[in-house]
Amino acid sequence: TGLIADAEALCSAEYWVRHVREAVRFADGVGSLADAGVTTYLELGPDEVLSTMGEQCLPEETTDVAVFLPAARSGRDEVETALTLAAGVHVRGVPVEWTAVLAAIAGRPARHVELPTYAFQRTRYWVATGTAPGAQHGTADAQRESADADFWDAVEREDLSALADTLAVESEAVTGESLAAVLPVLSSWRRRSRERSQVDAWRYRTAWSPVSEVAAAALTGSWLVVVPAGLADDAWVADCVAVLATRGAQPVVVGLEDADADREAVAGRLRDALGGTDRAADVTGVLSLLALAEGRHGRYAAVPSGLALTLSLLQGIGDAGVGGRVWCVTRGAVATGGSERPSSLEQAAVWGLGRVAGLEAPERWGGLVDLPQTPDGRALDRLTAVISGATGEDEVAVRASGVFARRVVRAAVGAESGEAWQPSGTVLVTGGTGALGAHVARWLARAGAGHLLLVSRRGPAAEGVDKLRAQLAELGARVTVAACDVGDREALAGLLARVPEEFPLTAVVHTAGVLDDGVLDGLSVDRFEGVLRAKSEAAWHLHELTRELELSAFVLFSSFSATVGGAGQGNYAAANAFLDALAEHRRAEGLPATSVAWGPWADGGMATQDAAVSGRMERFGLPAMEPELAVTAMARAVNQSDTCPIITDIDWPRFTAGVDGTRLGLLFGDIAEVRTARQAADATLDGQPAGTHRPTLATTLAELPAAEREPALLDLVRTHTAAVLGYVTHEGIDAERGFFDMGLDSLTAVELRNRLNAATGLRLRPTALFDYGSPSALAHHLKGELVEDEAAPEKSLPAEIDRLETVLTAMPQDDITRTKAIVRLQSVLAKLSEPVGGGGGAVRDDNADDDLESASVDELFDVIDRELGDA
Repeated sequence: TGLIADAEALCSAEYWVRHVREAVRFADGVGSLADAGVTTYLELGPDEVLSTMGEQCLPEETTDVAVFLPAARSGRDEVETALTLAAGVHVRGVPVEWTAVLAAIAGRPARHVELPTYAFQRTRYWVATGTAPGAQHGTADAQRESADADFWDAVEREDLSALADTLAVESEAVTGESLAAVLPVLSSWRRRSRERSQVDAWRYRTAWSPVSEVAAAALTGSWLVVVPAGLADDAWVADCVAVLATRGAQPVVVGLEDADADREAVAGRLRDALGGTDRAADVTGVLSLLALAEGRHGRYAAVPSGLALTLSLLQGIGDAGVGGRVWCVTRGAVATGGSERPSSLEQAAVWGLGRVAGLEAPERWGGLVDLPQTPDGRALDRLTAVISGATGEDEVAVRASGVFARRVVRAAVGAESGEAWQPSGTVLVTGGTGALGAHVARWLARAGAGHLLLVSRRGPAAEGVDKLRAQLAELGARVTVAACDVGDREALAGLLARVPEEFPLTAVVHTAGVLDDGVLDGLSVDRFEGVLRAKSEAAWHLHELTRELELSAFVLFSSFSATVGGAGQGNYAAANAFLDALAEHRRAEGLPATSVAWGPWADGGMATQDAAVSGRMERFGLPAMEPELAVTAMARAVNQSDTCPIITDIDWPRFTAGVDGTRLGLLFGDIAEVRTARQAADATLDGQPAGTHRPTLATTLAELPAAEREPALLDLVRTHTAAVLGYVTHEGIDAERGFFDMGLDSLTAVELRNRLNAATGLRLRPTALFDYGSPSALAHHLKGELVEDEAAPEKSLPAEIDRLETVLTAMPQDDITRTKAIVRLQSVLAKLSEPVGGGGGAVRDDNADDDLESASVDELFDVIDRELGDA
């Protein structure tokens, strides 16, 4: 009928016969509902077909107030559509039983909560979660995944009843005994499999990738060659200097004594060699051979001379205003694989320092080059190709077979099935009372070590020792806690001599370490001493004092900062790079060694002890690892072939965003996630397809109206400041507030400067954030660097000349005003053509312009004849 049906009609057979046989009066039905005042229509069906038709059937006067809400839409998520329906009717005043709706969706009881009494701030703080099962799969897939999840959840909890229910066991009495027998084994296997999968995802390694051969490049300008004074006449050094001259450079050789390991002394020596500050800025490049310096610093015995001199050079070139990039050359500091071994562990420390310099001061850093012991002509030509920038690489090893670039790649998973390390006897743990050492000690006790020798500076006086000792005793291990400075060789030798005969020393785990972070420009040689003494010096003593023993493991705790560089950790990176080289040296001698480059640990790891540091690591894409899983990874690494595994949890979306445009983008370039991110960035940039010309920031700014340029730069500065501080958006960044009042420190200031350098293409000074201390001040400075001042007279002169030419050309030939202007212009040209301070006939009376204004036509033509002659 098209009218509203009552209960009696719906219950009659006649109604349903007419319903089947007669026309559907849909439009009349919608009209009846509209006449009854209905404005909210719910479609309960498989799609929104009726909703679309219903909107077309509404009377014109109700189309603006009525709404049709389908309960399902083809191709849309069912739960999301149903919730949208409920929300739609709710805001239109229809009562909704929300506790029932949300309980059904969440699978747990729902309750009402009080709303805040203030307006919503429109900022989301909820932690993002993964995609729910079924969101990307069909219903069958979702049900299968749910069943799998229920099964493994019951297994992991060792819940026999839940497992029987999941498996739909008909008679638990019959099958319960068999399930009870297999459940613990299955649960253990499941846990081990999950741990193995997680640990495998954390494993990376260093690889050396061949670089395509490039022709030896020409060099230009002055090149500083800084060498240890004692090696100035060495043939190896002379060959490096000669090849620069052969390729067109003008080498200026500067020799530095060990006593010159001071930034002021180095800056003075450089200025003297170059003949003053003015010439220093014109230097094209710097080639440092200082890593070759032998021995230790005269005052700080743990610091290699080459490392101390290199630090002072990096600081001194900035103080002296030396231009060009610094390339540090070593000899035998790295091994590219095969039978190679590092022949100079002390030079390896320079590689750790250099990686940090590349992050902190990319504007004056070139890279690291390792040469063979006896380089031939081809190797030296390859050296010039690298330092000219022709290869595009900044960490290379030049060998007889070619040039190899350093890369970080994923470790092969499943290629090695070796069992985890099984400790026995006495295991020495340095830093054993610290957070990392305690985690290692507990694992060792559980794994079967009979005696644990825990060593630290404070020993029994360290905090928490009694509790740790009790825990280890409960696990069945005998424990000795000793106070010893492992950087003191004699003290360490005395400690090892007291190891009980019934528990001979079988393994060493060197976790000890000291942090003294600071940007390179603020470090000094004495701040390297404490860090290297606890880490690299102690490792060398352990190596020498145990090399004749039958050890099953020699584990060194290195750091991700040594592998990739860590801003503010130049000393720590240098110490750990030494550890990596020591491990490779031991393996080459047939001795056990594993140096693990750790990412941050949770629960007391060095990186997580400082909230600012841990926050920075998290933002960079390096979340802290669970200690139990990290120790499991260590145990598996001991018996595997990678001498220097990298074990860290990497959040790739964040990490790739942080390394884009930096040297780390090259180092991690072979990782699939980095390649994918780079391809995506190359595919589109500001909506432009790959291969098209992409304007620089300076070009983009020049195309903006003048009034919009500085606000655009301010948004850029605020956006990058927010990213460094970990803000979701830049809305919370006050344009007038000081950077360091917002929470930046020296390390985050370096990160922000590097981000802005990459975004603008500029090379901001290290002090830029101090000189321009707020976002608005820095944005104003950037505008001056990137945009030409169009208000300057010289900028508008060409346009003014063009305008004058247009006006004169448009005037009639016999116009007296045009003639006067021509004469005036010729007079101006004559005056501008005079030599400065010149005189003679070209000098005219200052009142000449006034005379022109009152001259007749005949007089003007006489002037033109005199000025131009036959021309």
